[in-house]
Amino acid sequence: MSQKTMEVVKNLDINRYMGRWYEIASFPSSFQPRNGVNTRATYTLNEDGTVHVLNDTFTDGKRVSIEGTAYKADSKSDEAKLKVKFYVPPFLPIIPVVGNYWVLYIDDDYQYALIGEPSRKYLWILCRQTHLDDEIYNQLVQKAKDEDYDVSKLHKTPQSDPPPGEDTPKDTKGIWWIKSIFGK
Repeated sequence: MSQKTMEVVKNLDINRYMGRWYEIASFPSSFQPRNGVNTRATYTLNEDGTVHVLNDTFTDGKRVSIEGTAYKADSKSDEAKLKVKFYVPPFLPIIPVVGNYWVLYIDDDYQYALIGEPSRKYLWILCRQTHLDDEIYNQLVQKAKDEDYDVSKLHKTPQSDPPPGEDTPKDTKGIWWIKSIFGK
């Protein structure tokens, strides 16, 4: 059975999309710590039109992060289909890894969003606040289901309010990344 063509946001206002987003829920993945909490992404527009990406999560009392660059997959398209390039491992960034980042839904006020990619292996629900109203959350889950995602794999990300500050100690050894290779 073939999957339907995925609906993607058109004419995303990239300037309004910039800033901090909190991960409300996601599919577990090998490139994020299994026990990560307070996961967030901060997007900053670069002069060349690309986007600086800073993904943070907190595990074992330390902040772990990875930086990357996002750019339009097709510069001529009006669809919000981006590519994101990270260099791994985070403690010695030498290997480029590129993934898809498709904005499947965003509200008119740019306060919450549904992010996916064509294989449907990855899914994120993001919000400008650390918590999202249950009704809105359920609507986003339904949108994902409508796009043929197996929403039973969604895992809510614990978020504290207020979120941790920038002064939290950093994991500079990349232990979480090494553990993730082994599925821990």
